[in-house]
Formats: sequence, structure tokens, C-alpha cells
Amino acid sequence: MQDSQEVSKHHENALQSVEMLRAVIGGDTYETVAVRFGISRTAVERRIKSVAVQLTQVVGVDGLKEEGAAFVRRLRLHREAILVALAGFVPLPPVGARPARVLSAAEVAQGAVRIKGRTSRTWHDLALYYMLFATGLRPLEIARLEVRDYLHADGSVCRESELRAEAAINGKLRPLYFSSCRLDDALTAYFRERCECGHGVGAPDCYRGLRADSRLFLSPCGEPYRIASNNGEPGQNRFVCRALLEIYRKLFRYAELKGLSAQSARLTVISRMYERGADEDQVGAILGIGERSAVRELLPRPKPTLAELLDELV
Repeated sequence: MQDSQEVSKHHENALQSVEMLRAVIGGDTYETVAVRFGISRTAVERRIKSVAVQLTQVVGVDGLKEEGAAFVRRLRLHREAILVALAGFVPLPPVGARPARVLSAAEVAQGAVRIKGRTSRTWHDLALYYMLFATGLRPLEIARLEVRDYLHADGSVCRESELRAEAAINGKLRPLYFSSCRLDDALTAYFRERCECGHGVGAPDCYRGLRADSRLFLSPCGEPYRIASNNGEPGQNRFVCRALLEIYRKLFRYAELKGLSAQSARLTVISRMYERGADEDQVGAILGIGERSAVRELLPRPKPTLAELLDELV
């Protein structure tokens, strides 16, 4: 019964997303559609792009490639072709395994072993790898991290930190926790290398010899990874750090783990939080997702059966 209800809810949401797509390619703004459906602008944008990508994959849109489905301007340019494709498009409920999946602790550890044996920037790359699974941050947000976000002035780790609004993709301050010994060890070794190379160094008795405002991760020559504007349409400020994305692609290849991606790392973080009793609001606070429904779409919280709930109550 529960599975049937979840499929029905997914189908209802998918049909709603199709209507949102129709509205936006017809000229409505994200904000207008958000008000109409009673959800946030971010949720509208995410759902429209999701259904547009699925449409290109399942049905095909004449003249529009999958990567183009991420830009409203391109969607509007292909409005007629999209409407034709939508006429024969029936959103399907989720079946089988997800393309991006939850990784076990053993798999994450094995991936790190493989990366360590293959990369030339051992500690830098291991720290990048662990950062995904320890925080749930997106690559662009990781690129924006600074030394002061991770360290106190006395050099100790800031266990309960904050992702600054200017670093967050959604532009909103949110809690950030650094509670991984493996990440700590990798960053400690990486910081030592940075000091030896003179990359982003400051006063020797503060922030372990690094500048507080220096980026947490630097290129091999000691420069911040370039973050470039990638505007999808007029009025939208989008950014991308292509260099760091390419490094992550390389690390994922080195790790040789099926389904490994930045998204699977986020799903793994969600799963671990659920295992420890977290609810959707707590997961959303860490990942920067404002709506419980959006968290559930990423990875529904497992629910025990009635039999399990009532087993051996007395």
C-alpha cells in the first residue's frame, strides 16, 4: 500500500512539473509559476529542468540536446518541438536502482585507497574526495570554501562552522560541520604541503600558517580555482568551476565505484543522516534544500512497516 501511494504521489508531482514546463516555455517566469503552484522559485526551476531532461532522454526533442535542457532560453527557443514531445510524454514512476546511488562505508573507503594510489596530488585530492561525503557540499561550494571556514585562528578545526551566503549556491547561510577524521588528516597533510610551497601563506602563528581568506583548495600553482559566470538567461547569475569539476571527474574514474558522482555523495550523506534519526528538515538544513518534498524526491526517508513498529512492544 505504501509503495502504491509513493508511486501515485510521484506521478502527480511529475504531471505538475510538466504543467510548470508548459507555463515557463510559454513565457511565464519562475517566480510567477512558483506563486501559482505554491512552492519556491528554486523548486520550480529544479523540477522544470528535471522533466525537460527526462523528455529529451525518453521522447526526444527536435533540435534540443540533453545539456540544452538546463537553460530556459533554449527551452523557449524549442517551444513548439517541446510541446509536440509532451503530447506523447507520460512521466513514469521510479523503478529499480537510481543512476546515482548510496555508497556503503566500505565502498567510500575503497575509493579513497584507489585514488591515493593513482593521483599525483595525494592529499589535495583525498581531501576533495572526503569533503563530498563529510559535508554534502556541491563542487562549486567546495571551490568557494576558505581557510577560515575550516580553521579557527589558533589552528584548531572549526567543528561547527557555517557555509557563508556568498559561498552557497542558493545564496543562503547554512550550517556546516567538519566532523571527519579522514578529512582532517588529509587536509592537515595538504596544508603542510601548501606551507612548504608558499601557497596562500600568512602569519606563521595563525590558521596553521595560511591566510584566513585563502581558498581552502588551490591549483597546483597555488592559485584559486577559477569560477566563471555561466548565465542561463538574462538576469540570472550562474557560476561554474570547470577546473574543479574536471578534477572530480578524474577522481571518480580513479575510484572505480559504480554510480559514483557528486550527486551520489549527497545521497550517501542523506542516507547516513537518516540512519542516525534525521528528518527531512535536518537534511534540508545541511544540503541547502528548503522544502521537505524536495528532500524526499532526492531520497525518501525509509519507513518501517506496521509489523516492525508493533513487533514485541511488550
